[in-house]
Amino acid sequence: MTPSVDNNLTDAQDELYCWIKNYMKDFQHSPSIRQMMQAMGLKSPAPIQSRLKHLQEKGYITWQEGKARTLQIVDEILEGVPILGSVAAGGLIETFNDVSENLDISDVLKKKDIFALTVNGDSMIDACIADGDMVLMEPIKDSFSIKNGTIVSAMVPGLGTTLKYFIRKEGKIFLEAANPAYEPIELNLNQVIFQGKLLAVWRKI
Repeated sequence: MTPSVDNNLTDAQDELYCWIKNYMKDFQHSPSIRQMMQAMGLKSPAPIQSRLKHLQEKGYITWQEGKARTLQIVDEILEGVPILGSVAAGGLIETFNDVSENLDISDVLKKKDIFALTVNGDSMIDACIADGDMVLMEPIKDSFSIKNGTIVSAMVPGLGTTLKYFIRKEGKIFLEAANPAYEPIELNLNQVIFQGKLLAVWRKI
C-alpha cells in the first residue's frame, strides 16, 4: 500500500485513509470497523474511531459514527455532469434530446481546504438540508466578514457543532434554524468558532 504523503495527516491517519480508499475501490462499499482494526493490526476500535473522526474533521471522509458502512471518500472530483435540458415544476415542457453542455462543479470542489460534513438532525429542513445529507463547506478565515443569512458550521465549546443561519444583530450573534421547532441560539462572538460556510448540498437518493 503506497502512502499518500499528505502533510495534513499523521502517519497513522494516512495509513488508514489509503487502506480505506483501496478497499472501497476493490469492493465498492465501505469497510467495517472490525475490518479496519484487523487491517491496522489493532485490537480495540477506539484508535480506528479516533482516526476516522480526524479524517472527517480534515475533510477526507464523511462518516456517521455508530452507523454501519456510512463512510464515504470526499476527494473524488467530478469533471462535469451533462445538462440534458429542462424539467418543468409546473406544466409540461418538451423533454431533452441532445446533450448541449456540461454542468461543471469542479470549481466548487477544488476550492482550497474545502471539507464535508454529514448532517444529523432536521433543524435546517426548510433550507432543503435534511438529515443524512452531506454539506460541502468552505473555511471561514475572518468571522467579521460573514454576511447575515449565511449558512455556517459553528462550534460552541462545551456544547458542540451546529449548522445554522448566521445572524448578527445589536452586538449579538444568533444561530438560527430553518425549522420553527428550534429556537435561535444567542451567543457572544467570542463564544463561537466558525468552521465554514455552505457551498453545496449533496444528497444520495
